[in-house]
Amino acid sequence: MRTLPDQEIVVVGGGLVGAALAWGLARKGLSPLVLDGEDLSHRASRANFALVWVQGKGVGAPHYARWTIGAARLWSAFAGYVLETSGIDVGLRQRGGFTFALSDAEMTVWADEVQSVAATLGEDAPDHAVLDHAETAKLVPAIGKDVVGSIYSPLDGDVNSLRLFRALHVGMINLGASYRPHSDVTEIVPKAGGFLLKGTWGEVLAGRVVLAAGNDNTRLAPMVGLSAPTLQSKGQILVTEKCAPFFPYASATMRQADEGGVMIGDSQEADTSSIATSQDISTVLAGRAIRTFPQLAPVNVLRSWAGFRVKTPDGLPIYECSPSHPGACVVMCHSGVTLAANHALLVADEIANRETTLAGDRFSGRRFHVPQH
Repeated sequence: MRTLPDQEIVVVGGGLVGAALAWGLARKGLSPLVLDGEDLSHRASRANFALVWVQGKGVGAPHYARWTIGAARLWSAFAGYVLETSGIDVGLRQRGGFTFALSDAEMTVWADEVQSVAATLGEDAPDHAVLDHAETAKLVPAIGKDVVGSIYSPLDGDVNSLRLFRALHVGMINLGASYRPHSDVTEIVPKAGGFLLKGTWGEVLAGRVVLAAGNDNTRLAPMVGLSAPTLQSKGQILVTEKCAPFFPYASATMRQADEGGVMIGDSQEADTSSIATSQDISTVLAGRAIRTFPQLAPVNVLRSWAGFRVKTPDGLPIYECSPSHPGACVVMCHSGVTLAANHALLVADEIANRETTLAGDRFSGRRFHVPQH
């Protein structure tokens, strides 16, 4: 016996990807129901670094570089639409972003990456500059002597991570979506005319279903004839007490939020399923931050947390509609903040219009279906 009314379309997952899609679907006049998990589920959205970032992305994958650049260029308009629908300013800042190198080897690797992407994209490449220590210090006087140089891209930036998450939820509900937390989906049963979604909370019949459940898509996707493989990838973040403004840009490993606190990150663990933080990793993160900005040495760390990235085997997104179960699709990516503009304004439109391919069919999960010999 069904416990919820039948739905035209259900989005499974209420993180940044699911909320952006639901916001976009509701903006197109649909009334999606978002089924979300528990507060302590392994959510990438709860540990995001809030970067709008293009620098170095798309090495060997120019289609992904173009997809990312397009999203970054849509972000200003998207932030305005979100403000209109939620009343919440997400604090978008696109003043540019730096990747700081603490050794010549790091500098060489990162310069090679951005130059490789630029060479592949040609006229489509975003602006960037490879700067030595003195050139970097002119733009960011607070850097330490250990910074040998940096990569600067004016298209990069960040947002207020907590406000973005809240704004998407408020906005999607104001536009006509509904949200149900504590509703993990344990089973999806294809039915004539739709899909029966089940959980300990009950069940609901949906005409269409969008899987935006992050790492849990790996379990759910095969139920509707799709594949969404992921790799284990855990990251850790430190947050300091509020400081006087000293870094008005963004960085791949550090950002000063608009309220003044500094977020420090960029660790990767692939061999654990524990959500606990590591003191050893915290020490490394803090040490690199202090070498980059020595004035952080006496600043207190207030919070530390870890989260699991949504990481496919090649690191690129998956956007795919099910050929065997029409009406079902999967959307997943690592860069949920950067790509939120594309998800809300482009992918959601494609889903609302019942397109059979998403994002130009450039990121189908079929790419992982390699015959075994």
